[in-house]
Amino acid sequence: MSILQAIRSFLFYLLLGTSSLLWCTLSFFVAPFMSFRTRYRFINVYWCRCALWLSKVFLGIRYEVKGAENVPDRPCVIQSNHQSTWETFFLSAYFEPLSQVLKRELLFVPFFGWAMAMLRPIAIDRDNPKVALKQVAQKGDELLKDNVWVLIFPEGTRVPYGTIGKFSRSGSALAVNAGLPVLPIAHNAGKFWPKAGWIRTPGTITVVIGAPMYAEGSGPRAIAELNDRVQAWNEQTQRELGSLPPAPAAPATPDKLAV
Repeated sequence: MSILQAIRSFLFYLLLGTSSLLWCTLSFFVAPFMSFRTRYRFINVYWCRCALWLSKVFLGIRYEVKGAENVPDRPCVIQSNHQSTWETFFLSAYFEPLSQVLKRELLFVPFFGWAMAMLRPIAIDRDNPKVALKQVAQKGDELLKDNVWVLIFPEGTRVPYGTIGKFSRSGSALAVNAGLPVLPIAHNAGKFWPKAGWIRTPGTITVVIGAPMYAEGSGPRAIAELNDRVQAWNEQTQRELGSLPPAPAAPATPDKLAV
């Protein structure tokens, strides 16, 4: 990494951290007196847009969105691959209001966690997976009924660029039980904003929004089938973006000899 890149990265993180502290502190005192939708925009949308602007100015990371016409009028379950922090900034600003799954411990961080708690997140206990699944199902259903987008990263954690994790069924189950579609999203943010380290590469991130996917029926089988379709679409789209290697070719079938 060049000296100039190092300086720009340092300035980015300095301004990002400073703006986060100041904005969350201000939000803690001001946002409780706002309606939920106004509060969400004030706390999350404005600051996430600031983070995206800082990443463009100091890191040279821009983005383009394909498939914006696929976004339905009514909020539903969003399922996206997870490679970096960048997509959290982007999705939180692009869809509003939006709730996402996060570790319960984050809500106890002074000011930052207190501000996040006002955004109706789905705070789960990661040490207790069974309870966490129930929390996602119950809280997620309540949010969808209130016309709040619910963001699920089905891989469960950030995965390195060039790989893809197994998709959990929690998001698909939430959509099926609510009678709503899954809005699939794929991106290549990890190419420019890797999971590990603090080195960032200038470039343009591509975000692809697919057509809403509906379950064919109900019950566990419909959930599994929908989840498989969502993962297959994400894998294929990432291959088209160059984020994943081409799928292995099917073995050739030997011609049968005529007798």
